[in-house]
Amino acid sequence: MSAIEQTEAARPRGTRLPRRARRNQLLGAAQEVFVAQGYHSAAMDDIAERAGVSKPVLYQHFPGKLELYLALLDQHCESLLLAVRTALASTTDNKLRVAATMDAYFAYVEDEGGAFRLVFESDLTNEPAVRERVDRVSLQCAEAISDVIAEDTGLSKDESMLLAVGLGGVSQVVARYWLSSGSAIPRDKAVGLLTSLAWRGIAGFPLHAADGQLSAEGH
Repeated sequence: MSAIEQTEAARPRGTRLPRRARRNQLLGAAQEVFVAQGYHSAAMDDIAERAGVSKPVLYQHFPGKLELYLALLDQHCESLLLAVRTALASTTDNKLRVAATMDAYFAYVEDEGGAFRLVFESDLTNEPAVRERVDRVSLQCAEAISDVIAEDTGLSKDESMLLAVGLGGVSQVVARYWLSSGSAIPRDKAVGLLTSLAWRGIAGFPLHAADGQLSAEGH
């Protein structure tokens, strides 16, 4: 039984949820349906049934399936961006920063709710509003990484951004492969391997206003 179903079962019949709580409940039910069925196969009836509400209640909060999907997508794009920013701010040791950022992507795709599929594997990528959101969060994550690279290396904005897009892209693609392939490699070891690969490249750029380079032993 899902958390949503458990909550509904425990709630006395006739109890009305506050609007924000109801919205969150509907988003949770929608995530389960969209992840399991994909956007095109999912129906508002399915989502209402999963949430244990009537269709009119669902439509009170979301005027249509696309609006519901976009609200869910916004929520999970924000979660990914926050995870990346938190990882970057977690330490001033650059090797540990790389590892923390890589792990943020792995943790995101490993989440049992499967939210990453809504962001990176949507069957609605031809919809402009969806594509815009996915492209935007990828850009925002890269910008966050780029800011750190530029600050520490003195590379230009364009150069730092190019490296950041590479690091972010590698992280999410490898993390998705690791999950989908059913790899026997534990997450921490997978992150360590990818960190070693990335660090050997990024460590070659000298620290800004410092002699020497970013060695693999330090930052």
